[in-house]
Amino acid sequence: MKYYLIAGERSGDLHGSNLIKGIRANDPDAEFRGWGGDMMEAEGMELVTHYKDTAFMGFLEVVMNLRTITGFLKKCKADILEYQPDALILIDYPGFNLRIASFAKSKGLKVFYYISPKVWAWNQKRAWKIKANVDHMFVIFPFEVDFYKKYDYKVDYVGNPLMDAIAAFRPDPDFRRKHHLDDRPIIALLPGSRKQEIIGMLDTMLTTQKHFPGYQYVIAGVKNLPSTLYDQYLSSGKATIVYESTYDLLSVADAALVTSGTATLETALLRVPEVVCYRTSAISYAVAKRLIRIPFISLVNLILEKEAVRELIQDELNEGNLVAELKRILPGGDKNVRQMQDYEQLAELVGGAGASERTGGLIVKYLK
Repeated sequence: MKYYLIAGERSGDLHGSNLIKGIRANDPDAEFRGWGGDMMEAEGMELVTHYKDTAFMGFLEVVMNLRTITGFLKKCKADILEYQPDALILIDYPGFNLRIASFAKSKGLKVFYYISPKVWAWNQKRAWKIKANVDHMFVIFPFEVDFYKKYDYKVDYVGNPLMDAIAAFRPDPDFRRKHHLDDRPIIALLPGSRKQEIIGMLDTMLTTQKHFPGYQYVIAGVKNLPSTLYDQYLSSGKATIVYESTYDLLSVADAALVTSGTATLETALLRVPEVVCYRTSAISYAVAKRLIRIPFISLVNLILEKEAVRELIQDELNEGNLVAELKRILPGGDKNVRQMQDYEQLAELVGGAGASERTGGLIVKYLK
């Protein structure tokens, strides 16, 4: 059968690549085309558009790029119609994918959604649109099942796909030598995978470096962005960079400063003490604050329903707060052991590996 997948972010590319494996295990003759990234392409998907060209963050940034986004939607719709897939599989990325779902449903296509939009966090009425346009929703958090029950919409809980990637991870014993890292302990910087995030985060994160001279700072870089974005930080000698090796970096880090997103959950599941960082434009933040109805922004805290990791947002994200929190979570700090205990509870709640395989099997089953 033919499958058309759409992922608009780096995390979606990872989960999409594992989902392709899960589908192929149940449909060996499967053909794949769609929007995503290098990892999905490596698994055999014919790549139409790379997520690096489509990733916009924040309300203001989306408004400023509306014409571009409209062009992408038009291109995507035309390509789907030409390909005529047996299944359209949407992966998170709700601003774009919910529009595509509505279009595809109107054309009689079978629509699957893997990793629910966070409709429980804001604008919950979107659940009605999902119910109308998505044939099968696969959710990754247990509480999402109960949320959708309120709309009389049955969804499949499949577990969290991050556990697939983490279960498959094997640390590189030569990692330090390959990347010319010395024997000092490491503070990892995970500034994100979008240009706006890199620009907004690294300057502030690196203000802490002078307070921890016994540590080496290592940036988790991504190759889908221009290397020039990182050059100023490397030339100053404040930090080293490793590309596309985030898990290996975390496996040797004593602590991490992490931009809010999927990486906060990955960092916790790899048992690395962390501080969550977030900053966007003042307008985007003001809009978000009015709309979002959840107590935390990091998945770690949302799942645990408490502040296990400190979230420094907007003006709170500053040198003084970062230094204070780093001291508390580094080995010997008063929050270090407690955070590790919280991580154990988190791992139990998230569950084991197998989400991608289960989802792939269900998609093939529902199609047959």
